[in-house]
Amino acid sequence: MASSKRDYYEILGVAKEADGEEIKRAYRKLAMQYHPDRTMGDPDGEEKFKEAAEAYEVLRDPEKRRRYDRYGHAGLEGMNIPHFNNAQSVFDIFGDLFGGIFGEQRGGRHGPQPGRDLQMAIEIELAEAYRGVTKSVTIPREENCPDCSGSGARRGTQPVTCRRCQGQGAVIVSQGFFRMQQTCSGCGGRGVVITDPCPGCHGHGRISVRRSIEVNIPPGVDTNTRIRLPGEGEAGEPGAPRGDLYCVTRVREHQLFQREGPHLICQVPITFSQAALGGIVEVPTLDGRLNHTLKRGVQSGEVVRINGKGMPTLQRGGRPGRPGDLLVQLVVETPRQLNKRQEELFRELAELEQKNVSPQRKSFLEKLKDFFTAETPHAEPKPPDAAAAP
Repeated sequence: MASSKRDYYEILGVAKEADGEEIKRAYRKLAMQYHPDRTMGDPDGEEKFKEAAEAYEVLRDPEKRRRYDRYGHAGLEGMNIPHFNNAQSVFDIFGDLFGGIFGEQRGGRHGPQPGRDLQMAIEIELAEAYRGVTKSVTIPREENCPDCSGSGARRGTQPVTCRRCQGQGAVIVSQGFFRMQQTCSGCGGRGVVITDPCPGCHGHGRISVRRSIEVNIPPGVDTNTRIRLPGEGEAGEPGAPRGDLYCVTRVREHQLFQREGPHLICQVPITFSQAALGGIVEVPTLDGRLNHTLKRGVQSGEVVRINGKGMPTLQRGGRPGRPGDLLVQLVVETPRQLNKRQEELFRELAELEQKNVSPQRKSFLEKLKDFFTAETPHAEPKPPDAAAAP
């Protein structure tokens, strides 16, 4: 399935050969242009603000950029890319690049900061999407260090308040008419300074771990359905909640069924005799086989709708809705090999068809005759003989 996302280089307005500094400058320019203080709540501006942050997050990281250059957006599935669900999530990660405009301390340190959201892809079969399934996934994430409980200071000690920013984590600097908020260089934005680091995390307060998590996937999901697992993202600062984990489903193609929204489409071959006489044919479904009665005289390519045998539908809140339908396309197969008796019967049928032309075939033959009659040029009258002229 083609991605609907724009090219990251196009978003930032840089060439694919751009170095890290060019990418950083381009992102900072866009971040200032679409900063919420300038767009004043314009939804389109906020979307571009978040879109630029996502592009910068990928292109600033050498490994993510390498994967993106080689495979496009599909190559980033399963990598830890922050979910920028609002402007504040951008400030939390990249606020030090542009700060708050006009002196606003947007996202200032009013208490512990919550953890980042994470996103990963889960690939499932169509039958699993039909019935629902529980998948076990393993994710890398950061958690608070158990030795220091996330403070970063050696057990028995405490971080001290940063003198430069007075514990705010940011300082205000003036640039012409603007007052800009910048991350405090004394504490790196934490508001505190660790004088005796924890040996378990080397003063970072976080450790990288891999966790196995059970994900309940409801019936009816489709490719790009997002499933939110609250509190399964990265750890927040001590006293703050964890972020969320968003699992994005990708449904593999099926060998028999094609999916169009809630409906399933499949082709079922039938014989000449079944098409002409009708009768019972066996139709596959994701619940197993069912018998369907054909009417007489069906044509190759004709579609039969079987109600309620498509995919379940998801409504808001995960409640199941009305299921879709199964659309069966009938394909009349021409036999490639005939035994002697079959050939005799087909020859007999051919003779009958010549003597008893069906209305449809008769109409076609009449049109064919009219076509050739119209296309035959009329004979030109011969000019009078010159010698016979008086």
